[in-house]
Amino acid sequence: MAEKNGSVFSNVALEFVRVTEVGAIAAARWIGMGDGKAADQASVDAMREYFNKIDFRGEIVIGEGAKDEAAELYVGEKLGSGNGPLFEIAIDPLECTDSVANGRPNAISVIATGPEGSLYRAADSYMEKLAVGRAAAQVIDIDAPVKDNITKVAKALGKDVAEVTVAILDRDRHEKLIGEVRAAGARVQLFTDGDVAMAIATCLRDSPIDVLMGIGGSAEAVISAAALRTLNGEIICRWKPKDEKHIKRLNDAGVTDFSKILRTNDLARGDNISFTATGVITGPLVEGVTFIPEAITTHSIVMSTDPKAVRFIKTRHINE
Repeated sequence: MAEKNGSVFSNVALEFVRVTEVGAIAAARWIGMGDGKAADQASVDAMREYFNKIDFRGEIVIGEGAKDEAAELYVGEKLGSGNGPLFEIAIDPLECTDSVANGRPNAISVIATGPEGSLYRAADSYMEKLAVGRAAAQVIDIDAPVKDNITKVAKALGKDVAEVTVAILDRDRHEKLIGEVRAAGARVQLFTDGDVAMAIATCLRDSPIDVLMGIGGSAEAVISAAALRTLNGEIICRWKPKDEKHIKRLNDAGVTDFSKILRTNDLARGDNISFTATGVITGPLVEGVTFIPEAITTHSIVMSTDPKAVRFIKTRHINE
């Protein structure tokens, strides 16, 4: 029976690539137009419409806000036909909204899914994050000084400290962290948006990124964990709500202990975890959407934990 259920989950999960494809295409039409909100809304509308064509029961357990706060695909929203297995969904319809608005790289439409009880349920807020690939997965400690983590990662990777590259979101809140990384003797690669792609980049052999550090969105943490489950990487997180509104939002969702440390297996646990992303603008994970008169081309990546596999899907959508 377990094998049968696993097959059902795998088959439905593969349908989700069409959801991220339509989301990416809708957002890509807004590249460079200076309106990130419109791009995000276009992706949301396209994804919601296609989700509801799929024969499954879906529930968003972590996403972009609550029903009364935004027009996004919200926490608690039900998707699908209402038939078949229940899938929990973590979603970011358009990661790197500002990148799309300004024509900068590294934008994706992305979801993670799993059976009931598999994905960490919480409100949309911020988390402190530390992520690495397989070789360094057992040596990092979110409570350790930055220099100690970098030294241990360097040893695990067989590199000099000066060869270690730490990806950090380019935000004012990270000024102290950036200084600590440089004082440790390592390199900093700042990026404007997109810490899902950067967390995954720590697991890729040909990527220059060795570590992700800093504070970013909670939905992105869960989505990253789904991918790192397949790639045998590690992400360690801790809640860092930015203000009283976020504290109340988390309290209302049952989160009261902000000191608790959450690891990859806490955020995405069990079998049949999937990660699906389609590029909007080319980044370290996938290429972006391209338009020609007769067709639209998308590039997607699909990861699964059972079986452990990574699929790269290039699709040409022929215009009628």
